[in-house]
Formats: sequence, structure tokens, C-alpha cells
Amino acid sequence: MSDLRVTVDGRELEATWHDDAPETRRALERELPLEGEAVRWGDELYFDVPLDAPAENQSEAVPVGAIAYWPTGDKLCLFWGPTPASRGEEPRATAPVNVVGRLEDVSALSDLEGGARVRFDVEN
Repeated sequence: MSDLRVTVDGRELEATWHDDAPETRRALERELPLEGEAVRWGDELYFDVPLDAPAENQSEAVPVGAIAYWPTGDKLCLFWGPTPASRGEEPRATAPVNVVGRLEDVSALSDLEGGARVRFDVEN
């Protein structure tokens, strides 16, 4: 088993896998490392990923720090606060996502001003 490593504009963030979407997790692990220029949408970053994963255990409302895959749009997403789709302060995706992990501390993302370079990898 390996631990997930997420880097956003050179900021290394601790993250853990969740087993809520096991097929999506396995598909992501096969593609690692993944890297891309992320777009910011409220307090969410997302970028394109070449992934073939089904919709599983989907939700629009997600916890702070959620790492999720949006199968409809082939995007990997990081959530740390409200988005334009939110109701109050909850992080909310524009459409249902598969939550595959969680960032332990999102404070390093609070001062992002736009998009960012994001990298997903594992530590063995």
C-alpha cells in the first residue's frame, strides 16, 4: 500500500486515500503520476485526467479537503471551501463526483489567486 502525495504549485500536501470509490482509486493509481494545469472554481481546483473510471458512490456535496474524480468531465478535483455551486460554506461540485481521498490540511491553498500546477503521485 502506498500513500498519496499531492503538490500544488510546489506546496506538498499530506493526503490519504479513501475506499469510497475503489474502482476509481485503482484507475488513478494505474495512471500515477498525474500532473496538470488546474483551473480554479471558487475553492476548488480541477484538471483533465486520462482516466476510465465508472461513477461510484457519487455526491455533489463533499467534505473540506476532498480529492474527487468527476467521471462526466474526466477531471480530478481538490476541494477546500465553497464553490459557486455551494449552499453556505460547504464545498460542492457542479455535478456528482467520486471521492477518492482527502487532503489532511488545506490551509496552504487559502492564498491561491488563480489556477495552479497540480501533481498527484505516491510515496512507497
